Amino acid sequence: MTNDSGKRSRASGDRRARLPAVDRLLVDPRVEELLRRWSRRVVVHAIREALDAARQALASGAGGAGDAGAIVAAVERRLARLDAPGPRRVVNATGVIVHTNLGRAPLDPQAARHVAAVAAGYCDLEFDLDEGRRGSRQAHVGPWLEMLFPGQGVLAVNNNAAALLLALNTLAHDRGVAISRGELVEIGGSFRVPEILERSGARLVEVGTTNRTHLADYARVLGREASLALKVWPSNYRVVGFTREVPVRELAALAADHGVPLVVDQGCGRLFRDAPGPRDDPAVEQLLAEGADLVCFSGDKLLGGPQAGVLVGRRELVARCARNPLARALRCDKMTLAALSWTCRAWLRAGTADGPPPVSRMLAVSLDEVAARARRLAEAIAALDDRLEVAVEHGDGRVGGGAAPGFAVPTRLVVLGVRGLGEQELLDRLRRHDPPVVARIEAGRVVIDPRTLLEGEDGIVLSAIRAAVVRPETGERANAHRRHDA
Repeated sequence: MTNDSGKRSRASGDRRARLPAVDRLLVDPRVEELLRRWSRRVVVHAIREALDAARQALASGAGGAGDAGAIVAAVERRLARLDAPGPRRVVNATGVIVHTNLGRAPLDPQAARHVAAVAAGYCDLEFDLDEGRRGSRQAHVGPWLEMLFPGQGVLAVNNNAAALLLALNTLAHDRGVAISRGELVEIGGSFRVPEILERSGARLVEVGTTNRTHLADYARVLGREASLALKVWPSNYRVVGFTREVPVRELAALAADHGVPLVVDQGCGRLFRDAPGPRDDPAVEQLLAEGADLVCFSGDKLLGGPQAGVLVGRRELVARCARNPLARALRCDKMTLAALSWTCRAWLRAGTADGPPPVSRMLAVSLDEVAARARRLAEAIAALDDRLEVAVEHGDGRVGGGAAPGFAVPTRLVVLGVRGLGEQELLDRLRRHDPPVVARIEAGRVVIDPRTLLEGEDGIVLSAIRAAVVRPETGERANAHRRHDA
């Protein structure tokens, strides 16, 4: 056994020693072609990566070709991936309207064009064109936000976690913050309210219990152990049963009596009471009317814009947050500001042909309209191939994005099957289309929810399904469809 092992080791070493050198690979005709499209630095790096991978494969005994042809092919694959920088556009057929994994809110096409124009050239990001001197980047969103919330101070930063962090660092650094134990939420990733508090320099003062918190619990600490009251709306879960929470109006009055501010992390970005969507989550205007001193929320959820965070509330508190040096580290870039201002404009024009943003339209579209679109899509799919089994059924979508947990959006689903093809393989093939179509499996079947399809995407879904069901002997036809769609 030892001799055999030693022989294999020496053989592996011999093969590694015979791997082609970088200089030799650089004169290969296929590599020379790559050098006409990529810088020498990039090509050399890809060659070295491919050689390292080949050495590791040989050392582990996994084998693998180590000749020049195989190395060049590996280099070509590496560089081909660089030809498609991400993120990639995908078609959301899942029925989850604010899908975090798929980029949350899609921008209004006019907003997207505005962002593209701003990104493609110079802009007046911090330049006052009227005065001919340095200006403020907040000027590009302030007027629109102030029209949405008259009489309030407003400030935009790069996401809602940043807005909360900035408010706590400004108003409660080295001080206690009172929060109910039932609101110590984890939103996802590393966003946990206790950790945000710690990073802000504030001190956590827990009150109440997980399921029941009373006004007296806050009263015992406000003004003594805590200099700020924080209420975090549980946007991605609900506690039901034997529960009690303190309404914002009562907590705001208590905080005012003790001379401390009340900050509410509303999260989902539902602006108004009459906005489309779930009624359980309080609107920003409602929280302000009930006495919250500051409210922070996301720009890319129910607001329907880009990733951003907005602080709105008492002018003097917002001004203090804006003067905090941390605000510079959390500021929005020019593309975010362009998208956010246009999204706010759409809300100001709600009720006209220009508004509101796509997320609100998806929430507001009637079930009859969704059903009609589902029927048209199902009929078109059925005509593609005789192996397709298609039906339209009742179903539920979701708001998504950590908003409105448990709130079902009634919809109509296009249920899809292919004789001789498993549902997981069908789902995978749709996802490999260009652009990818992301659907879901429900009760062992692939379902497509037309509610989350944007204008013009029905045709992409049809092309993806046509390509997915092509028989193996006509695989080239599937590739042709993908090239045509691209």
